This record gives sequence, C-alpha cells and structure tokens, in this order.
Amino acid sequence: MEDIVNWLVDQVWSIGLVIFVLGGGLFFTIVTRFVQLRYFKQMIKLIFEGKSSEAGISSFQAFCLALAGRVGIGNIAGVATAIAFGGPGAVFWMWVMAILGGASAFIESTLSQVYKSKIGNEYRGGTPFFIEKGLNMRWFAVIMAVVVTLSYGILVPGIQANSIAVGFENVLGLNKNITGILMVALLGIIIFGGVKRIASVADKVVPFMALGYVVVTFIVLFANISEVPKMFSLIFSSAFGVNEAFGGILGSAIAWGVRRAIFSSVAGVGEATYSSAAAEVTHPAKQGLVQAFSIYIDTIVVCTATAFMILVTGMYDVIPIGKQAIVKTMGNIEPGPIYTQQAVETVFPGYGGLFVAIAIFFFAFTTLMAYYYIAETTLVYLDRKLKAQWLKTALKIVFLAMVYIGSVKSAAFMWALGDLGFGSMAWLNMVAILLLTKPTIKVLKDFDVQMKAGKDPVFDPLTVGIKGADFWEDRCKEMKLDSFKEERDGKAS
Repeated sequence: MEDIVNWLVDQVWSIGLVIFVLGGGLFFTIVTRFVQLRYFKQMIKLIFEGKSSEAGISSFQAFCLALAGRVGIGNIAGVATAIAFGGPGAVFWMWVMAILGGASAFIESTLSQVYKSKIGNEYRGGTPFFIEKGLNMRWFAVIMAVVVTLSYGILVPGIQANSIAVGFENVLGLNKNITGILMVALLGIIIFGGVKRIASVADKVVPFMALGYVVVTFIVLFANISEVPKMFSLIFSSAFGVNEAFGGILGSAIAWGVRRAIFSSVAGVGEATYSSAAAEVTHPAKQGLVQAFSIYIDTIVVCTATAFMILVTGMYDVIPIGKQAIVKTMGNIEPGPIYTQQAVETVFPGYGGLFVAIAIFFFAFTTLMAYYYIAETTLVYLDRKLKAQWLKTALKIVFLAMVYIGSVKSAAFMWALGDLGFGSMAWLNMVAILLLTKPTIKVLKDFDVQMKAGKDPVFDPLTVGIKGADFWEDRCKEMKLDSFKEERDGKAS
C-alpha cells in the first residue's frame, strides 16, 4: 500500500506541478498588477472590518479560520524537511512562493465570494461552487468536490494528528493511543457544534499561537545574534547555487521550497476558498485581499520563524534524496519537528521540546478544525440534491477515525497521503482559477474604481458584467427594494 501511495505522490509532485504553481502565481501577479503588494495597507485594515451575521462570519473570523488551515505542521516539520532535502536555499524559494502565492490566494478567494451560495442558514462556497457557476462545468465541479472531500476528510488529517501524538510521546512519554483518544474527544465537541463554533475557537487560538511562536523566535535569534548575518548569507548563496557546498542542489532547493510552501500556505490549492465564502463582506475583493495577507503570516512570518531558529543554531542536516549528505549534524534523526525542538533547546535547555510540542498541538489542532469544515462544505455541495443529513454525521465519524489512525500510524505514510491530497487539489484548483481569471480581473477593476472614488466598495455583479453570481444578484435586489421603501416612506411622512 505504501509503495503505491509513494508512486502516486511522485507522479502528482513532478516538476510539472512546481512549474505550474510558480508560473501561475507569476501570471496572477502580473495580471492583477501586483495586487498582493499595492493593497498591503488595505489588507490589514480589511481584516478588522465588518461583523458576523446570522448567516456569515466576520472577515477576522474567516481570516483566522483560513490561517488555522494554513498554519499547521507544515510550518514546523515541513520547513525542516525543506531544509533537509533542499538545503538552506529552499527557504528563499519559500519566500518567492509566498509572494507569488499571495496573488493566487487573492484570485481563488475572490472567486469564492463572487460565486458563493446561501444554503440553509449558512454561507457556503469554495472551488466546486465557482467551477459550476463560473465555468458551467458541473462534471469538473463534482470531481473537485469529491477529491477535496476525500483529501480533507481522509488523506490529510493524519499528518497533523501524527505530529501531535509524536510530539507529546517524545517529550512526555505519553502513549500515542491516549493522545489520539483525547484529540478525537476534543475535536468531536467542536465539529459537532457547527461552523460558528469552529470559527469562534479559531479566532481566539490562532492569534495567540502565532504571536507566541514569533516571540520565542526572536529570543533564539537574539541569543545567536552573531550568527544572523551568516545565516542570511547562507540562505541567499544557497538559493542561487553559488554556495560551494550547496551549489549542486539548486533544483532541489527550488523544488522543496515550492513544495513545502504549497503544503504550508496552500496558496493555489483552494483551501481558503471555503472559509472565504463564509465571510460577511460588501465586496468579494475585500476577502480576496484578506486571504492574500494570510499567506504572508503563514510563510513570511511563521515558516520563516522556524527556518531561522533551525539555521541560526545549526540544528539541521542536508541530505538530498539520492545523494550523499552535505551537512550531517543531527545523527540518525529523521527530519521533522525535532530540528526545531533541538534549536529551541539550545536557548531553553529542558524546555525546548515541550514548547515545540505545545506549539505543534495548537498549530495542528486548529488545522484539523479547518480541514473538517472544508470537507463538510464540499460534502454539502455534493449533497444538495440528496439532502441526506446522515452524510454529515458519517463524515464526522470517518474524520475522527482518521485522526485517531493518524495518531498511531507511521509519520512517513501520513506525509505521503497528505502530499497526495494536496498535490491532487493543486492541479485541479490551479486549472479552475486560471480559466476564471477574466471575471476576477473584472471584480478587481470594479474594486479599484470604487476605491479611487473614495467609496466603500459594494459589489453589483450585473454592473460589473458577472454572470452566475446568484447570491449577489439577490442581495442587490434586496438593497434596491429596501432603498425604494425608505424613499417611499420618507415621501409619505
């Protein structure tokens, strides 16, 4: 079974996907005129704008829910494996992917808002929804929904759960079975409470966990301040193949930097499209900008924090796949969270392992909450015709079972399953958003015009020339009707 999965991962994660995602991010950056940079100040402002409603969550909650999915074990273990297999230069290519990925995130999240639906008493949307409404390709949308449901419901939860279990076993000697049972119980309480409860937990935990992690990073950097210039020199020289030791693995640096950046930030994979659709905003581009900013927090801030701690303390190996070790510092330790644990241990002896284990718990647990929400949203999409309520219950049970299985199974197999899931979604989602570039640019131009006029942008799909945006068409009709009633009542009085 493992051999089959590993073979599939090699096919999905060929050099073609690396070129596709990098090229797509560059294309989106150009056609949006660097939207992820020119609206940087506006991004921060928009995070705290708007409030939740009966049907939708606030922009801040959507931001935190998306960040909960982005900031996970990829920020700790993923960065370590990128350095181990691609060298220090992989960090630079993670930064490049983050900047380009900001444009991809803007495109996919804006589309999610444009083509969202109100199902029951909740806003729902995401890649399958905008494929069906924007491209009129129901078959493609169904394939996407099935892949996403299987990926987030079965394939990828095990990575996060395994990392939590291994972290506590290494530090506290806690049996992985016990950790698995406790996680299932805690997750069950949250996910059976619905999207509002998931968002409520995310907006409290995510800011706290990210801030604490960055504070510890600064302490580690300050303790090794004399090594910081050498660290930056190592990253940049390795990234361009001019470093004598790492010059022969430039291709690996790019491939692993991009691969782990995608795994961590999931820009272009479509993960944040589901939480983006749930947000209550007046214009789709607003949430697109909010989600573009979340890429920076995930990769530029949190992933960089991990990389800096590992590199500045020298707690890493570089062992390119199929080649001789270039750096061998860690003995026979498998690349992963232990690199970060050992790095923190150099400054906080006896506490580094525990700190990283706790960080992994918060990062991975909030990611699991986001994973479930995404799987449920795509299941809702598939279930609109059947309306079989038992399917949600079945999904919850299967998801929790995979969390437990992931806790006790081998880490290598869980990573392989996760890579298979993310790679498959990246191929499909990137094709979809490339095909829908034109309507997204129309939405962005409408936003640009209203911003230049000093207005608070409000979206009207008919004015912009967007078809299939049923939710926004209905909202505009309601707003015009309310305005007419107010005008009539004013005249009557």
